[in-house]
Amino acid sequence: QVQLVESGGGLVQAGDSLRLSCGTSGLTFSDYAMGWFRQAPGEEREFVAAINWRGDTTPYADSVKGRFTISRDNSRNTVYLQMNSLKPEDTAVYYCAAAPNTGSYYYTSTRATDYRHWGQGTQVIVSS
Repeated sequence: QVQLVESGGGLVQAGDSLRLSCGTSGLTFSDYAMGWFRQAPGEEREFVAAINWRGDTTPYADSVKGRFTISRDNSRNTVYLQMNSLKPEDTAVYYCAAAPNTGSYYYTSTRATDYRHWGQGTQVIVSS
């Protein structure tokens, strides 16, 4: 049984930092590209960041570029999202997800439909 479990969310003030973690089990972690998505109240789920299996290809949404950093530790089956300079508009439930590799070394995806496994999410609230 595949499980993705996010942690690290919370209530912070604008300008603060948070580090989200997503631990996985039940899958061969290095066979998957990983992604972070978020969903604010009343909004659709949106792409935040992704990382290929090796950790050296990392696309970001324009809204978080330069502030957020995605990384992974294949020895720990865990993906991270370091969030700096947080803004109130970053308030959302953050989800990690796993997309099976297509065979390309550089494979990542910004599309939610490419991700096969999802966590239950962790809430991030940024107050102004």
